[in-house]
Amino acid sequence: MSPATPTAAAPIRQHLPSSSSSSSGNPRPSARLRLPARPRAAPSASMSAEARPAPSPVPPPAHPTYDLSAVIALALSEDAGDRGDVSCLATIPTDVKAEATFIAKEDGVIAGISLAEMIFNQVDPSLKVEWFEADGNYVHKGLQFGKVYGCAQSIIVAERVVLNFMQRMSGIATMTKAMADAARPACILETRKTAPGLRLVDKWAVLIGGGKNHRLGLFDMVMIKDNHISVAGGITNAMTSVDQFLEKENLAVPVEVETRTLEEVRDLLKYTDENKTSLTRIMLDNMVVPLPNGDLDVSMLKDAVQLINGRFETEASGNVTMDTVKKIGETGVTYISSGALTHSVKALDISLKIDTELALQVGRRTNRA
Repeated sequence: MSPATPTAAAPIRQHLPSSSSSSSGNPRPSARLRLPARPRAAPSASMSAEARPAPSPVPPPAHPTYDLSAVIALALSEDAGDRGDVSCLATIPTDVKAEATFIAKEDGVIAGISLAEMIFNQVDPSLKVEWFEADGNYVHKGLQFGKVYGCAQSIIVAERVVLNFMQRMSGIATMTKAMADAARPACILETRKTAPGLRLVDKWAVLIGGGKNHRLGLFDMVMIKDNHISVAGGITNAMTSVDQFLEKENLAVPVEVETRTLEEVRDLLKYTDENKTSLTRIMLDNMVVPLPNGDLDVSMLKDAVQLINGRFETEASGNVTMDTVKKIGETGVTYISSGALTHSVKALDISLKIDTELALQVGRRTNRA
């Protein structure tokens, strides 16, 4: 499969056609965009969407085999089955056009705009999209942040697939942003605990949320974990084998070794002092101990960081939550990795509505707009 390269990575602002009527002669449902006022408590968010500078587009991680178009095609095929959208076929003539509006139903970081454009284009290249926010922007409940115009059938066929990707990505980006802010000066990383088949999408969302990517898979980093060490007969044996393998294969990739005790850290540092090595990062795993009173003992983690003393990058792992990440970040570690960014994230609620006014009315009634 070909590398993942989106065909429309940048947010698009396109002038939409006049909304007076559809090609069939029937009036199009009204979907006028009215941006609600944002809370005064957040000065940076009080600017209108048009006045707000858009961040640079965040491209997906580069992967040698992942085919993003094929993933989109699979999601569309999963929905269409062998008959297509029988509901659309039964109720909507093929020549009817519509305009639908994206509405945020929760506060959070929006992500997946670039991917949504790819999906719309794959369903129907004639669809036109317009965005008033960009990937990585913070949106508030009730905000109308984008439109899509064109064939009504095509919009509805794409709707759920677009929303499924955007909601998951936005949930990941929202959690990542919160953790990244709390972790500073350490950098937040995800892990390989991603939804099967959606790893690149999940990791793309982490980048949009302000985190950094750990390894993409088994191919782009040597990562010696506890099971490798157990089989190899110790951390020194494992590191020796890695250095010999990389030299023999003439391979240059980052190398990380997981340590679980201060003794393993000392053994690893002793090896690196006595041998030419390819080691780049030391993982300090489960060196954060939750206490019965709800506090956190990070003394072992601090000791390990001091032992390493800047000779290698360090990564804290284990017991990383929104409640603990700030204290972990204050220990001096370079990175903090958290599987929770992707393995149990809560999706951000987003809708795509043709009758925007009615949707907002219902949303206000249920406190979701």
